Amino acid sequence: MAIDAGDLQAHFADPAAVARYAEGPPRFVPGFADLHRMAAILLAEVVPDDARLLVLGAGGGLELKAFAAAQPGWRFDGVDPAPEMLALAGRTMGPLADRARLHCGTIDDAPDGPFDAATCLLVLHFLDAAERRRTAEAVRRRLKPGAPFIAAHSSFPQAEPARARWLDRYAAFAIASGADPGLAWNARAAVDRSLALLPPEADEAILREAGFRDVTPFYAAFTWRGWVGYA
Repeated sequence: MAIDAGDLQAHFADPAAVARYAEGPPRFVPGFADLHRMAAILLAEVVPDDARLLVLGAGGGLELKAFAAAQPGWRFDGVDPAPEMLALAGRTMGPLADRARLHCGTIDDAPDGPFDAATCLLVLHFLDAAERRRTAEAVRRRLKPGAPFIAAHSSFPQAEPARARWLDRYAAFAIASGADPGLAWNARAAVDRSLALLPPEADEAILREAGFRDVTPFYAAFTWRGWVGYA
């Protein structure tokens, strides 16, 4: 079952949650900054210096800022369903914000492109398998032939007892990274209860079924996985 969209939007409409958003990913996602750095390297292998990129789930602006800093000629269309998070993205980008157009909504509200590349980081685990596949297909339709798509999200073995063990490790990493233990265990419970979790082989299959070729894993860190594929 996917997390309820209303609950998710309410969370990201909470000013306190928005204000502390930037603290969360580095504590819960091992190698968070390196994930952005690796994604930028994979994109730069094949896209032009003046590439136009689609960033799905751009709220907060952390990957937008990282990509913009890495490549001064890239321009972005960022899409996110939470207006408050899009506003934060603009503030996070600072003087780089004039290189991004921000759109409130889902993939259906994204421009048609065609884009030179697309990314979707820490987002697809909020969608059930069918909607995840539909979203990936909609991304592919917006890409130029051969354009890369990078996706990374929560993806780990779902058979017990491995599932519980990996969820425990998710919380333990956050605590070791400085997160409040109560917050970390609450987050573990929320992930266990609400997210549409799939094992890595199912996530990779969805990308292939959506029409991406040469789908290759490039990132694996506790409960997180990342892939690159090509339209």
